[in-house]
Amino acid sequence: MKYRPLGRTGIRVSAFGLGTLMFATQMGNDPDESARIIHKALDAGINLVDCADRYGDAEEVVGRALKGRRDEVVLATKVGLPMGDDPNMQGASRRWITRALDDSLRRLGTDHVDIYQLQRPDPSTDLEETLSVLTDLVRAGKVRAIGSSTTPAETIVEAQWVAERAGLQRFRVEQSPYSILNRGRERDVFPLAQRYGMGTLAWGPFGQGLLTGRVRKHGANDLRRAGFFRHLTDERRLDVVEQLVRLADEAGLRMTHLAMAFVIAHPGITSALLGPRTMAHLDDLLEGIDVELSDDVLDRIDEIVPPGTDVGALDQDYQPPAIQQPGLRRRPPADRAAA
Repeated sequence: MKYRPLGRTGIRVSAFGLGTLMFATQMGNDPDESARIIHKALDAGINLVDCADRYGDAEEVVGRALKGRRDEVVLATKVGLPMGDDPNMQGASRRWITRALDDSLRRLGTDHVDIYQLQRPDPSTDLEETLSVLTDLVRAGKVRAIGSSTTPAETIVEAQWVAERAGLQRFRVEQSPYSILNRGRERDVFPLAQRYGMGTLAWGPFGQGLLTGRVRKHGANDLRRAGFFRHLTDERRLDVVEQLVRLADEAGLRMTHLAMAFVIAHPGITSALLGPRTMAHLDDLLEGIDVELSDDVLDRIDEIVPPGTDVGALDQDYQPPAIQQPGLRRRPPADRAAA
């Protein structure tokens, strides 16, 4: 396993990290089998384990699995998405973050996390308020480094400026969606992260399942029939997948190995997060640890999906209020009439 510096934190993490969403029992997994998968990943040299309070009971499953091995792991978790009907059980306020971290530490069975990340931006909370409480948590020894996730470039810049102006801890990590199908962040987020000395973790390297080779345009697939996964029925994305399947075949690579090797080839990426649901999934991914793509293959990928572009929409990407709320992108009728 190769290890890379996590920005300028002094922490080194494996080029492959372990995402834990699929370990939640709500996903149909047995906790004992999830523990075996986690242990095998650690034995293979993976030292980054990434959780979130939103992942059902995954933090509890991970916490039990790491008993006796906690010191081997760079443990990350996230906060921010709704955790109940209470409107204050979400977001990036001091009130919620303080409680949410204590809850995560209890579930994980530890007294600190190495990386604590905002799972999505919270435009309703002042950035200085958020950075202030995160700074207090670092000083209290409950957190080693703080980070953001799925955050626009302009918000990363603003957070760095606020931290410098107010003398607060700054974001040291950004966790972004990145795959062959979603390359938009090559334009701004990754260069910014490098400029500010941030580590960058990539989630969704398989395009939410499209780059596993198990979802084909003309093949019967339960996931495609599910309907509520828009990205699995997006014809533009499926057409690109067919081209990538041919490229992988010509290169003598499995689709999963092509997808992962592409992500970790970017100099702005510190670690790509795997999300295995079964031991067979993990075994397949571990077999691709040493795969490196030639310039010819990378050039072919650039022809199929040009650098800095996205193919279709990613279901779980962040949508700012200016996109979600029509009132922020439409003039009032009276103003339109006056114009």
